Amino acid sequence: MQKDYFINWIFNTFAKKRIMANTIYTAGNEGKKNRSDCFVRFQLTADGGNCVELKSKVEVMYGKAMRRLTHEILKFYEIENCKISIVDAGSLDFTLAARVEAVIRKATGSKKEFLLDILDENKYATQKDRFRFSRLYLPGNSPSMMLNAGLHQPNAIILDLEDSVAFNKKEEAKILVRNALRSVNFYGAERMVRINQLPAGLEDIDAIAAHYVNLILIPKCESASQIIAAEKNIFDQRKKHNFSYPIYFMPIIESALGVEMAFEIATASSNVVALAIGLEDFTADLGTQRTAQGKESLYARTRIVNACKAAGIQPIDSVFSDVADEDALRENVKISKALGFEGMGCIHPRQITPIHESFAPEKSQIEKAQQIVAAFKDAEEKGLGVISIGTKMIDPPVVKRAITTLKLAENLGLLVP
Repeated sequence: MQKDYFINWIFNTFAKKRIMANTIYTAGNEGKKNRSDCFVRFQLTADGGNCVELKSKVEVMYGKAMRRLTHEILKFYEIENCKISIVDAGSLDFTLAARVEAVIRKATGSKKEFLLDILDENKYATQKDRFRFSRLYLPGNSPSMMLNAGLHQPNAIILDLEDSVAFNKKEEAKILVRNALRSVNFYGAERMVRINQLPAGLEDIDAIAAHYVNLILIPKCESASQIIAAEKNIFDQRKKHNFSYPIYFMPIIESALGVEMAFEIATASSNVVALAIGLEDFTADLGTQRTAQGKESLYARTRIVNACKAAGIQPIDSVFSDVADEDALRENVKISKALGFEGMGCIHPRQITPIHESFAPEKSQIEKAQQIVAAFKDAEEKGLGVISIGTKMIDPPVVKRAITTLKLAENLGLLVP
């Protein structure tokens, strides 16, 4: 029996090595449309050391640095015999490192992380009550869209691990997003990540929490228990990696059940700062078509707004899908603002400015807010418990709203000194 076991062990061990040596693992994107990326092929070999083949239009300038980084990663993972081929289309270090790490982890099953130094510019937290008019979606496996996203000055960028990433690319996208959080300068935009639907999304949290993510979007959220599960994962990551910056939640409501549970979700944690509604999935759940008029989703949208206002957090509207029609976008934002929403998603940088301008307070609103705040300060100085403008009494919630309006106007540069 021992002899048979030993023979089987030898056979299985060498068979496994032979299978691994004959398997080619890949990561990244290839083709003319995939700028700022690279496509990596990796194969373990029996001997011969590490062979690195590089094809790049910028090899003369950056070839040595790219090879050096690749060898550094191979050494980190203790790879001694392999063949790795890199077809480069202008990838930066954070992308190249992510693609090489992805193929090695696929081939070896390693869970180790090869981390580039984090930019000093990325070591910032964000405020719970900051303005979130615009959030720009960036596919989590497309580095070219990440590089200049912050220059368009959205309030937030969303590195998306969910719908925009093919199922067989999820793991490598997770590594790329982690590297982007550390290495891409988003110029002060709030760094958000949309994870996959729970429970799979809990592994996404494990991968990104310790890398200065500011906010996590939880898609297809339908219960407070999902928020609690996500928060537990973040707590565990805090203990493991010893970080203290806040990580907020923005659950996305995308089903009839989610709408009905909106207030429970909104109050599940003090780290929930907003609820967003995803109208494509919501209307699909209803079995209806999404229309420009939005009558089919009016109940859901007002329900979300009411739940958010009751919970003291921000209601965020869905994306507007017609990128080419700016007039329709502005009209859509006008309706959204009238319903009480305080922001919406963007799928293209050209939508950012119209959204900011449309959500901004109008001149008459700013002037009225200034009158209210001035009356409030005057009443305070005189020790009066009643605030009034002319014959009209002003309630505390009205004052609070006026202060918010002026804060918003100042943030947007609309206050005249």
